[in-house]
Amino acid sequence: MPSSNPGPQEQLCKRTTALDKRKTHSRLYTRAAFLAKAGTILGSAFAVMVNCYCKRPVRGSSPLPGNTSQPARWRGRKRSKVKRWDVITIGNLSRNSYWGESDERGLRPVICTCTLITGDAFRLLVDPSLAEATEMARELDRRTGLKLEDITALFVTHEHSDHYAGIAHFPNARWLAPPDVADILNGSGKLPRRVEGVTNRLFDAVKIIPTPGHTPTHHGLRFDWNGLSIVVAADSVPTRDFFRERRGFFNTADFEQSRRTMDELAATADIIVPGHDNYFLCECFA
Repeated sequence: MPSSNPGPQEQLCKRTTALDKRKTHSRLYTRAAFLAKAGTILGSAFAVMVNCYCKRPVRGSSPLPGNTSQPARWRGRKRSKVKRWDVITIGNLSRNSYWGESDERGLRPVICTCTLITGDAFRLLVDPSLAEATEMARELDRRTGLKLEDITALFVTHEHSDHYAGIAHFPNARWLAPPDVADILNGSGKLPRRVEGVTNRLFDAVKIIPTPGHTPTHHGLRFDWNGLSIVVAADSVPTRDFFRERRGFFNTADFEQSRRTMDELAATADIIVPGHDNYFLCECFA
């Protein structure tokens, strides 16, 4: 009668199989644990990096060692009639001293930053930037999926031509500007129809704010979005480099006034959309 006890070879096979299973499970667990720990470490490192670089703690992050202060509140309101905003074109300067270029002559075609602000009943395009209708239509579609005829209003921040180069592509939209800017544009003879002068607030959601310095009549827009205060600054802040050093562009009308305006914006905005650059977190460059 055969024995019911496994022989030495069978026992060895069973122990080897069990050991292999434990090793496999250990490897899988170790990999999962590693990924989980790595994600936590990377997230914490990113929060610390932004805290150090931007001075303002990331909301929801732990304070730095020795820092018992609570995370700072953003300057905007959570509730707003602005549902979203999108940069349509990221502008560039014709010459940039921060790239080692001289102010004496332009080196490239200038394009301004163009921003779309969207609410329940409006689509407001700020500083339509592209002179060619096909290019303006392509960028609007590429960035938002919208057509030229979907835009309900335009706002021009000041009278320099690169900031209204594409205005004629929107014949069905309202053309808006601060009163002094509207007067200059309407008197220029360059536009096929008149621009409407507006003050205070647009669509009960976007505040028109004076930002003089680059030109005496320059205005920007401020609005709340998702708890943040957003300022479309146009050429009152040419790029983030100019903002960091509180410098106006070479053609600024009043450099001291420009510096004061940037100081005021630094105390107002969480995010700034400059005239010829991508948007940036204000505290990182204040």
